[in-house]
Amino acid sequence: MVTAKVWKLAKRPDGEPKRGDFECVEEQLICGNGDVITEAEFLSVDPYMRYKVRQIPLNSTVVGTQIARVIESKNPDWPVGTYVVSPSGWRTHTRLTEKDFKADNFFQKPMKLPEMGDLPKSLGLGILGMPGNTAYFGLLDICQPKAGETVLVNAAAGAVGSAVIQIAKIKGCKVIAFAGSEEKVAWTKELGADHAFNYKTTDIGQALSQAAPEKIHCFFENVGGQFTAEALPHMAERGRMAICGVISEYNDNDKDIGVVSMCSPLNQATLLWKELKVEGFIVTRWFDRWMEGIDQLKQWIVEGKLKYKETTVKGFDKMPEAFIGLFRGDNTGKAIVIA
Repeated sequence: MVTAKVWKLAKRPDGEPKRGDFECVEEQLICGNGDVITEAEFLSVDPYMRYKVRQIPLNSTVVGTQIARVIESKNPDWPVGTYVVSPSGWRTHTRLTEKDFKADNFFQKPMKLPEMGDLPKSLGLGILGMPGNTAYFGLLDICQPKAGETVLVNAAAGAVGSAVIQIAKIKGCKVIAFAGSEEKVAWTKELGADHAFNYKTTDIGQALSQAAPEKIHCFFENVGGQFTAEALPHMAERGRMAICGVISEYNDNDKDIGVVSMCSPLNQATLLWKELKVEGFIVTRWFDRWMEGIDQLKQWIVEGKLKYKETTVKGFDKMPEAFIGLFRGDNTGKAIVIA
């Protein structure tokens, strides 16, 4: 029998999440036939979790992905020592059953961690995991940037945005990046951004007028709200916009999935007359091509074309603080909790 520590949703967050919205409890796990017991080594915190905690039942495990090692197994396909990328949520130990391994839902199915070689295993939660593939497929399949075009990306120092900058440069594009501090702006420049701005201290429209007189061909959107409203007039005719996230709205409980806003930043006249292509996406649509993205990203890292950065928090007990820090701009690159 194994004792697991588990973070549960104690109450629905109102605005920015607070530690008191979460409660840590213990559970006893027994490994049955066909099961394995895993122990988390690295846990992910991501902005999308803010929407999820609006939806999951109270007193349920907070959702999330982790990299865990099999410590007990009664399943020959998953021997002790195997590393698993698992959507087990905020918990130290997990019982995975044969039903879990056969799940056809991306958010429920554990996968074996790809071979990392000399690279840190934690990258399976970042550049060589969901965020990396989000940047890879969202930019290349939806925006379809061409050499010489101009790409705009916001939240550019985060796990996804920092990858978008570099993939766009690999494809021969000019990149304009916006981030939330001078340190983050410096990081985006190190990654190759041709122009980088602190959105908190810069007039977005004026900056884009100066940096992109040729207009923006591809806009990789992570923020939404006022940023989108100010950026949209600077799009080129037949520009492409991939909506990956809207972190500016995640803590606003009045803005929920499926609710039509009467003050949308996507001005319909601008969309029409500029003939813009605007597409929201969830990376799970490319599940059948998952390793295509991971293998290419890994090759670019090995070739020195792709850099990464992690902001780590030590201790499973710090899960709420690490999550809350996302909305205060605490992380550069991928936010990881080391169990």
